[in-house]
Amino acid sequence: MKPGAANDTYKLPPRLFNARCMACWLVLGIALLVAASFASLDLQWARFWSWDAAGRMGRFVRELLHPQTSSAFIGKVLIASLETLAMSAMGTLLAVLLGLALALPASKAHAQDPARWRMLTRLLLNTLRSTPELVWAALLLIAVGLGPFAGTLALGLHTSGVLGRLFAESIENAGASPAFALRVRGVSESRIFLYATLPQILPQLMSYSLYRWENNIRAAAILGVVGAGGLGQMLAFHMGLFQMGETSTVLLAMLVLVALVDALSYLVRSALSR
Repeated sequence: MKPGAANDTYKLPPRLFNARCMACWLVLGIALLVAASFASLDLQWARFWSWDAAGRMGRFVRELLHPQTSSAFIGKVLIASLETLAMSAMGTLLAVLLGLALALPASKAHAQDPARWRMLTRLLLNTLRSTPELVWAALLLIAVGLGPFAGTLALGLHTSGVLGRLFAESIENAGASPAFALRVRGVSESRIFLYATLPQILPQLMSYSLYRWENNIRAAAILGVVGAGGLGQMLAFHMGLFQMGETSTVLLAMLVLVALVDALSYLVRSALSR
């Protein structure tokens, strides 16, 4: 046995906090910020856990357990569901096209790529995705008026910022060997992207797009609150009138719609991964 082997075997674990460890100070700072945020908020826990609050919540839940099932109202909910589904699908399709168009100048494809528009394009992508869908919808409602068109454009603009950044990262992380083999033969950059880069990253792009479609289903329902149509508009209307039966039916339609889209996206991703 070598000298010191026993000491290495029974070495004590490092101390939980080390004054020279930057990560320890970072974790401590985050913990202090979280504690300060709780102290600064007016959290009325006693009121939340009171019997009065429990009674009001119980009455609210009991009213939601009796959805409106008349054929006329179910027909309206079905039409609104299709409208919400169409908004999310068209908004995601627009985002995929615009995001891919912006991802190309926002990425540095290889070491010799000058990427002159990279910083400017990434700034545009940051602006698109940092602006919430509700803000885009409010702005577009002024331009195109009430209805699903404004909601579709709002989803497309916000999601293009998200997908554009993800697509750009996928392009930069793609394997360099196939593209290099074509580049040394003098093949144009557009053909290199189509025949070398895109086949590598296509499953990843599809996965990102499907995931954002799932999110856009939920976002489309929320956009209806500002008058962009679909289930969200019905939800805002009936909740404003305290019509809990109708509200319950709309919420159930949202749950079914999200579950169907989640299942569809799971099947597509499973097929792509085979």
